[in-house]
Amino acid sequence: MYKKQFEIRWSDVDANGHLANSAYTNFMSHARMSFFAEQGFSMTQIMKHGIGPVVFYEHMFYFKESFIGAPITVTIEVSGLSEDGMFFLFEHNFYDHKGRNLAHCEMQGGWIDLKTRKLCPLPETLKKLAEKFPKSESFKTLTKEDTRKHGVKPKNLEV
Repeated sequence: MYKKQFEIRWSDVDANGHLANSAYTNFMSHARMSFFAEQGFSMTQIMKHGIGPVVFYEHMFYFKESFIGAPITVTIEVSGLSEDGMFFLFEHNFYDHKGRNLAHCEMQGGWIDLKTRKLCPLPETLKKLAEKFPKSESFKTLTKEDTRKHGVKPKNLEV
C-alpha cells in the first residue's frame, strides 16, 4: 500500500468548512503522480514516451468529515492492470491521524498517446515497471470490457 501525507489547507475546504469534493480529487491526483514517480513513471519518463495518464471515472464514498489543519493520509492500492498496461484500476482511501477511514474511491484510468490522443498500451520499459506495482488482495487483470462495466455511454445534445 502506498501512502501520502497531506495537511488540509484553507483552499481545500468548502462553504461547510469541511474538506471539499474537489480537494479529494486533487489529493488523489497528487498521490497518484507521486506513486508513479516512485515506481519509475516520473513525468520526465512518461513524456519521453509521449504518453499521459487519463481518468475514466472516480467513484467516491464519503464516511466522515475532515477539517482545516487536520493531517490526512491518502493511500493507493493497485487493484487492476491490463496485460498490455493500457488500463489501470486504483483504490484510494483517506484516513485521519487516528487511522479512521474518511472516504474511499475506486478510480479507473488508462494511457493515451499525446500525439494521436488515443488510448495506447504502455511501452515495454514502462510495462515491465507496471508489472512490479504493489497489488491489492483483490487485484485482477483488466480487459477492455472492464472499462465499460457501468454501461454509461455519452448522450449528445441535439443542436
